[in-house]
Amino acid sequence: MAQDRHIAREYLEALIIAAIFLQFANTFVVQTYFIPSGSMEKTLLIGDHLFVNRFIYGPAPTALEHTLLPLRQVRRGDIVVFRSKENPAHTDVVKRCVGTPGDVIRVVDKRLFINGKAVNDSAYAIHDPPAGTPEHVPPDYYLRQLATRDYFGPFTVPPDSYFCMGDNRDNSWDSRFWGELPASYVLGRAFAIYWSVEDETSDGSWQGWGSKIVELGQKAVGIFEIGPKKTRWNRTFRIVR
Repeated sequence: MAQDRHIAREYLEALIIAAIFLQFANTFVVQTYFIPSGSMEKTLLIGDHLFVNRFIYGPAPTALEHTLLPLRQVRRGDIVVFRSKENPAHTDVVKRCVGTPGDVIRVVDKRLFINGKAVNDSAYAIHDPPAGTPEHVPPDYYLRQLATRDYFGPFTVPPDSYFCMGDNRDNSWDSRFWGELPASYVLGRAFAIYWSVEDETSDGSWQGWGSKIVELGQKAVGIFEIGPKKTRWNRTFRIVR
């Protein structure tokens, strides 16, 4: 009996240590994230599940740290995951950084200009507007949004901030509408798709541990699922660029 209690205690200690390690890794090293909307198509699709590097955007490195550790600041072109400016406590968002501090951003007839020069973003940017006008949005408001979407700026990115846009420029709620992204809101850089499923997911907001456990169970079953909600195997372990 004493031996059984000893073994049970060892298992419990191992589980506690593993839980602490996973929480530490998820907070400071690698986090997971999924794509709930089409704002980053075709780079990222609804149902893509990502690994996010939480370590790369550490404090400004010294010369020694820069040599020994892979730390750096956010760069133009990085796909970053960050806390929502409108709901920072509960929602994370993914967009592409197109402007760093001091950059002058302008959009003219849907075309992006940085510091007066047109950006060649044809490798990833698309223009695929959502079908129809949302019923709950007044038409005049919707027209104003379209004007902001297609004609924006010039806007100078403030210090310690970034300007982020979705790759689907016609279907993205981004810095054109809510302004610059404070550097303190950045969580990490998306670097790989570890699973992709042809199914809608939640909106990215925290719904509690019960919802999280159900979600994890659905993922475990969904990996081997066939039919309408099947895994996109050709996107598995794809590097995000």
